[in-house]
Amino acid sequence: MNITFEKSAEILLVSLEGRISSVNAGQAEADLMAQVARGESDMLLDMSRLDYISSAGLRVILLLAKKLKQSGGVLVLHGMQPQIREVFDISGFLSILTVTDTREQALVHFSHLG
Repeated sequence: MNITFEKSAEILLVSLEGRISSVNAGQAEADLMAQVARGESDMLLDMSRLDYISSAGLRVILLLAKKLKQSGGVLVLHGMQPQIREVFDISGFLSILTVTDTREQALVHFSHLG
């Protein structure tokens, strides 16, 4: 599991790569929540290089979404591979999270920043 952060204007671009499982979900949560603690409130998660996500990983995404919403922020996910999208669909997360196919579509959801 590899997480990289890049700041673009007011949005924190987060790239997830590899697998999020019960083995590393705690570290992923710590890394993401540290960004929220630093004041980041708008995050764009690039899921295009994520190969696998377990229920522990889903929990991390849900906690992040709730935390950002509490701070008036926005979380948008984009670029899910079909198997990842299926996990989000089966879990019901597609109906409660903002998920787009492309980065361009995702950026539209941050229009409140302009």
